Amino acid sequence: MNQGIEVVGLYVRDQQEALDFYVGKLGFVVHSDVGNGDYRWLTVQHPQQPGFQLGLFRPGPPVHDAATAQALNALVAKGAMPPLVLTVDDCRATHERLSAAGVEFMQEPVERYGTVDAGFRDPSGNGWKLIERAAAAVA
Repeated sequence: MNQGIEVVGLYVRDQQEALDFYVGKLGFVVHSDVGNGDYRWLTVQHPQQPGFQLGLFRPGPPVHDAATAQALNALVAKGAMPPLVLTVDDCRATHERLSAAGVEFMQEPVERYGTVDAGFRDPSGNGWKLIERAAAAVA
């Protein structure tokens, strides 16, 4: 039997805004964009990881009632969800490129723990860390 994780989901307040950010600013590509009434299954992929999808999902029906959806949106907006990590070969260069594309960073590149990292949030409030691969790990 072959198993693996294929999709990890993020809650976003507006799927079109999230799509514009992840594709237009971060350089991800659309994998799936399928609607069923008010429900939209929307996933993107990093171009160098075609087997893994990031789901951009809106809290609400059929999974959540209105109160739960509102609470989830508020938690995400506050940055309460754990950050996602995007590994890069050169954190400073990636920071410059993404900043030029309009990504707003909360933390400029900083050296620590033997590497360089920076932090930003998507338009919904989901946190991201850019982490430069350690020199020994770069091949």
